[in-house]
Amino acid sequence: WAEVTVALLLLAVLTPAGAASAAALPVVINTWAFRTAAETAWRVLELGGSELDAVERGCGQCEIDQCDGSVGYGGSPDESGETTLDAMIMDGNTMEVGAVADLRRVKNAIGVARKVIEYTKHTLLVGESASLFAVRMGFPYEDLTTQKSLSLYSKWLNQSCQPNYWKNVVPDSSTSCGPYKRREEVNYKEQTSSQRSFHNHDTIGMVVIGASGTVASGTSTNGAIHKIPGRVGDSPIAGAGSYADSTAGGAAATGDGDIMMRFLPSYQAVEYMRMGTDPTVACQKVISRIQKYAPKFFGAIICANKTGSYGAACNKIPGFTQFHFMVSSPLLSGPTEQVVDCI
Repeated sequence: WAEVTVALLLLAVLTPAGAASAAALPVVINTWAFRTAAETAWRVLELGGSELDAVERGCGQCEIDQCDGSVGYGGSPDESGETTLDAMIMDGNTMEVGAVADLRRVKNAIGVARKVIEYTKHTLLVGESASLFAVRMGFPYEDLTTQKSLSLYSKWLNQSCQPNYWKNVVPDSSTSCGPYKRREEVNYKEQTSSQRSFHNHDTIGMVVIGASGTVASGTSTNGAIHKIPGRVGDSPIAGAGSYADSTAGGAAATGDGDIMMRFLPSYQAVEYMRMGTDPTVACQKVISRIQKYAPKFFGAIICANKTGSYGAACNKIPGFTQFHFMVSSPLLSGPTEQVVDCI
């Protein structure tokens, strides 16, 4: 038996990520090389916490760490210089979702999202009202602005508010700051993709599958930098930012949420896996589908099925040819950074 076990383990370790025989539970997978988030989520499972606990604490770790400036407070100021947060968490057993969007002055966005599941019959709370709900749930009001976010904002103002997300307005949004008004004659020419930095990683997305096959997922982000106030991206939208179904698997997306949310990529990936598609292939099919409409979009997705097989895919564009993500599983010695080539 010892030899058989060793042989199976060797086979599992040598099998490429996403192949069915590499499956093992529990598994934690998250977008980008956010190692502390992966370690935190894995530790929660080791200490007997639930899959939802692992997702909440893992994504919450990124809110504390301000992962890449794109999660949590003090990053991605909007057009008025304010940082606002979006987050969601999903229970793949009950299909319940808790989400918040445009959350202001409260740091622990995914914690508030969890309270939406636990204390309301709703799914998504937004804006100032979401902040009031958070305070009633015991979260403190805190300033999300930092010296870094203020300097990002002032630099942007000094660059004539470039890049921004307006079109068909006067004055010309490509050369000046607003306030803008709609142009009487709308120009429908294709907009150039925004000059965003690919180091603005947007989001932590996480999927946790427990030893019994229970799936949970979640996201947290401070959204697109210099977004128009009130903008909500894909992260807090069930099926877009992430999706969990314990009968099939889980997925989470990252990238240009304004484009990606139109295709419900996380839901689509889980449905492909339900039909028996390998997780890597499921991820690739989702990316290919978006490519047909937006060939230059910035985005990636992670997928894991209920047996613990996993994979990822990303859209290849200049400056973004590989996608890094974290995986924790019994087949690995600890949270391990993995890489896929974009398609």
